[in-house]
Amino acid sequence: MATSSPARLYCTLVGAALVIVGVIGFFYSSGFGTGDAKVGRETDEVFGLLAVNGWHNLVRIALGIVALIAAGSAARSYALGAGLLFLVLTLWGWLDSDGIILGLIPLDSEDNVLNLVLGLTGVAAGAATRKATSKPRPGREGEPAGEPQPRPESDPAGKPRRGPLGDR
Repeated sequence: MATSSPARLYCTLVGAALVIVGVIGFFYSSGFGTGDAKVGRETDEVFGLLAVNGWHNLVRIALGIVALIAAGSAARSYALGAGLLFLVLTLWGWLDSDGIILGLIPLDSEDNVLNLVLGLTGVAAGAATRKATSKPRPGREGEPAGEPQPRPESDPAGKPRRGPLGDR
């Protein structure tokens, strides 16, 4: 497993929190209604703060699972991508007057603040993490790692090396 990084920490903590809040959300509202009126009736608030319904819970769980998977190898990409997604959702939530995105997902002021925090920390964690570089190929014994070195014309004893066809 690679070393720790801000993006990996973001993926692990945010991923776990999103999965937990998504599962808890189903105890408050598990309705999968569509349309503003039905979503409005089926929406409840987790801990009296976050507006949820079945769609919102599924989105949180899915984003959390992807974050936990990305923590292993794609933490920086997830942190930057999710950070930007949460920032877009924040703007959308502030500009949308009815508080329901796409007729499916309820958003209230607390959701907008949470999305803003998740967005800013995601972008910051992604920016603070170095871009992964490919590892150089290991060299032959006694050679530095990296590009392969040409073989000498003779072996260590000074005898000429034979080619694949037995040439000298």
